[in-house]
Amino acid sequence: QVQIVESGGGLVQPGGSLRLSCTASIGAFAVAVTAWYRQAPGKQRELVASASRTGDTNYATSVRGRFTISRDNAKNTVYLQMNDLKPEDTAVYYCNVLTITNVGYWGQGTQVTVSS
Repeated sequence: QVQIVESGGGLVQPGGSLRLSCTASIGAFAVAVTAWYRQAPGKQRELVASASRTGDTNYATSVRGRFTISRDNAKNTVYLQMNDLKPEDTAVYYCNVLTITNVGYWGQGTQVTVSS
């Protein structure tokens, strides 16, 4: 069973920054895509950003230019750097790891709250 551990959430004021981390218990060679999703109260879970093992990245329109996803293969960790945070970014953020065998795993989620 693959374990996914997320960290880095918290309370931040509008315009502030946070960095989320997602560490998987499998080697980077076994990961096809790592993605961050978020779910706000009363809303569906949505894709925020993704990074493939080949280096391709993808962002939701609402976060493009403010968020950056990156991979540290040596640490089996993917980061989501979030800058210029807005109240509408408030949500539980989930990491999803898709293996090269097409099996997906979710983390437990980390709360991000943007409020003054």
